[in-house]
Amino acid sequence: MNKTKLHVRRGDVVRAISGEDAAGGKTGKVLKVYPRTGRALVEGFNFVKKHLRKSQDNPNGGIVEKEAPLAASKLAVVTRAEKKTEKE
Repeated sequence: MNKTKLHVRRGDVVRAISGEDAAGGKTGKVLKVYPRTGRALVEGFNFVKKHLRKSQDNPNGGIVEKEAPLAASKLAVVTRAEKKTEKE
């Protein structure tokens, strides 16, 4: 199994350098990183509409907007996350 390294880590504050999220220069925190696919899930970026079927939890069904992973190559690190130490 090959481990792929990305320039973003969970907890980093990043900004988009291309795509629709780059226009306002907005920043967001990396929630999760997917190294195999080269993508990252960023808080407040790349919203998609998810259609939900009726269920006991959601009796009416409906459409929910949620964040989707986007390519890590479209992200630039603004603030690096600090490494946690064992003593803290």
